[in-house]
Amino acid sequence: MASRLPDPGPDERAHSDRLLQLLRAQIASHGPMPFAQYMERCLYAPGLGYYSAGKTKFGEAGDFVTAPELGGLFARCVVQALQPVLAMLGDEADFLELGGGSGAFAEAALRALAEAGTLPRRYLILEPSADLRERQRERLAATLPAGLNARVDWLDRPPEQNWRGVLFANEVVDALPTTRFTLRAGEVYEEYVTLDGEGRLMRTDRPADALVAGAVRHLERDLGHAFADGYRSEVLPQLPYWVQAVAGSLEAGLMLFVDYGYVRREFYLPARSDGTLMAHYRHHAHNDPLHWPGLNDLTASVDFTALAEAGNSAGFDVAAYLPQAQFLLASGLQAAFEQAYALAGDDFARQRLAQEVRRLTLPEQMGERFQAMLFARGLSALPLDAGLLAADQGGRL
Repeated sequence: MASRLPDPGPDERAHSDRLLQLLRAQIASHGPMPFAQYMERCLYAPGLGYYSAGKTKFGEAGDFVTAPELGGLFARCVVQALQPVLAMLGDEADFLELGGGSGAFAEAALRALAEAGTLPRRYLILEPSADLRERQRERLAATLPAGLNARVDWLDRPPEQNWRGVLFANEVVDALPTTRFTLRAGEVYEEYVTLDGEGRLMRTDRPADALVAGAVRHLERDLGHAFADGYRSEVLPQLPYWVQAVAGSLEAGLMLFVDYGYVRREFYLPARSDGTLMAHYRHHAHNDPLHWPGLNDLTASVDFTALAEAGNSAGFDVAAYLPQAQFLLASGLQAAFEQAYALAGDDFARQRLAQEVRRLTLPEQMGERFQAMLFARGLSALPLDAGLLAADQGGRL
C-alpha cells in the first residue's frame, strides 16, 4: 500500500528523516521501543511529531477531514445537546474542549452558544501542540467578535482546581498512543519497534509486562474466551488514568466523547485479527505505521466499553451511548439544517449543506462508524433531550 501513496516533497522528507534519526538514536541507546512509545514520538515529539509540526492536518488541504471541518452543523448539534447543562450550572460553568484541531469547532460552537444565551464563563482548549494552538488563536481572533474571543483560553495541562461545566472531545481517544499485543502459545506479547541490520525500522514482539498482560486478560474475561494464537490488536491500559487526569477535577457536569470505534465484542471480533491501527496521509488510509514517520496521522479505533469502564472508574456515570447519526438527529440536526439552508446565499452553499448532512449521518460515512458517549457527574438532574435518551444504546456496552 505504501508504494501507492503520494510522494512527500523535499521538506517533508527532511522532516521525516529528522524524526527517524531521533527514533534510531533512542532505539540504539535503550533497545526496542514499545509501539505505544513509537506512536507517541511520531505524533507528539516536540517540533518533529505529526501534531507538533507546521503542516496542515485538517480539512481538504490536510490528511483527513473531521466533522467540524465539514461546516457548522456538527458544532450546533453538540451545543444543542450540552447547553442545558451550561444553563443549569449558570455563571460558573466552563466549556473545555480537548484538542482544538483547526479551531473550526470552537468558532462554530461559540457562535451557537451566544445565540442560545448560554455562553460559558470560559471556553478552554486543552491543546498540547504549540503549532496547533497558534493556528487556533489566529483563526478565532480573525473570525470571532472580540467579546467571544475574549472568553477563550488555552491550557497546557488539565485543570487542577475543581470546576463545573462540560468537557468535549472529538477524535481524541483514537489518537492516544496505543499498545499493540499478540498471543503466542497462550502467552501475551507486546509489539515493539526496533531496527533491522541496515538501520531500518521494523516491528517485533516481546513478552508483555504485567500491566499489558493484565489488560489483555481482562479483555478475555469480559469477552468470555481467550484470544487465538497469532491474534493481534490494540489495548489502552492507560485509559483509566488518562480519563482521571483530564476529567478528575470536573466535579459537576457532562462529558461528551465522539470518535470512531466499537463496543468491545465488536472491536475484538475474531475476523479483525490485525487490529484497527491505521495511518492517514493526504486522504489515503494505509496500514504501515513505519512509513514516513512524522508525516502520517496514526490512529486506532476506540473500544467504547473500555471508555465506559474508564469513565466509571473516574466517578462518572454513562448517560448515553449511540451512533453519531442518531446523536445529531436527536440534537436538532434537522432544525439546524433547515435554518442554515434558508440563510444560504446560493445553490452551491445549499449543496454543501446537503453534502455535510450526508457525510455526518450516512452509515457508510460518519453516521455509524462514529459513536457518541456522554458521561455525567454531580448533577441534581440530567438535562438531556428526551429523544437523545430514547436513542441510547448503552445496553450494548
